[in-house]
Amino acid sequence: MGPLTLAVDSKSCSGTSSGYGFADEYCKKTQYAPIGTRKSFASVSLHEDKPFDFLRTLFEGVIAGGTAGVVVETALYPIDTIKTRLQAARGGGKIVLKGLYSGLAGNLAGVLPASAIFVGVYEPTKQKLLKMFPENLSALAHFTAGAFGGVAASLVRVPTEVVKQRMQTGQFTSASDAVRLIASKEGFKGFYAGYGSFLLRDLPFDAIQFCLYEQLRLGYKAAAKRELNDPENAIIGAFAGALTGAATTPLDVIKTRLMVQGSANQYKGIIDCVQTIVREEGPPALLKGIGPRVLWIGIGGSIFFGVLERTKRFLSQRRPTLPEDSKQD
Repeated sequence: MGPLTLAVDSKSCSGTSSGYGFADEYCKKTQYAPIGTRKSFASVSLHEDKPFDFLRTLFEGVIAGGTAGVVVETALYPIDTIKTRLQAARGGGKIVLKGLYSGLAGNLAGVLPASAIFVGVYEPTKQKLLKMFPENLSALAHFTAGAFGGVAASLVRVPTEVVKQRMQTGQFTSASDAVRLIASKEGFKGFYAGYGSFLLRDLPFDAIQFCLYEQLRLGYKAAAKRELNDPENAIIGAFAGALTGAATTPLDVIKTRLMVQGSANQYKGIIDCVQTIVREEGPPALLKGIGPRVLWIGIGGSIFFGVLERTKRFLSQRRPTLPEDSKQD
């Protein structure tokens, strides 16, 4: 995106002199003078001479997102299990530390397509919005792209999350049993239990986390005046993930309670869930599992964004190069 120019009326600045020295001088200096835009966040420039390859960006996003999602889920699944059991426990219930990898295989079957869909939607949406928005609104482009990716991925994420959390809390022993019994007892809608609370948590989470990550990364690159290496990407990802994870913990608690309640339906909805938790367990219960959640998402952000950027770079280095004459055409 090139610099903006200040246009001055040609009738007042061309032809005869105005008779006022300062006016003539002003016309000479400002007719095509570039002006800066106020940049409230880190800014990014996308040059118009680089064509936007939607299918290539989509493909690379799908591969990079799927790879990063599987790696981080496998590495940090036990911490996620402990967090889920802490949030699901009512009152002073004890936390069982056995079977911390319960439901991993079934969860990976959902994490792989969900992560692939998220990044596959996020990357081309981000690139398109960055071309449409002015430089000082790059944060809005990242935030909006994160929300779009979250909505698309939620269609796979929610059923996966329902099955995973039911297994983590000991309701089922295998993913196949979980799918079969949820379908028979609760019907298709059972796989989308807590969908509203899931969106309430994940849409702001995805949007804020990716916006923070991208803006911090752009700011760091501008200060360092070079491309970031893998450890730097990982550190920025960890910070963005931990901060966003802490801020959205109450939403995560509500989502967990609604998803694991099953056919008992002890909560009538999001508002009733909040009121019941506060009334029976006190406001601090809304922060249950914040320690494991911040640890899990902080480390997860480090791994996810580190693997994501490395995979994107690996794929970009293997793009087919066009001949020089075709580039000029």
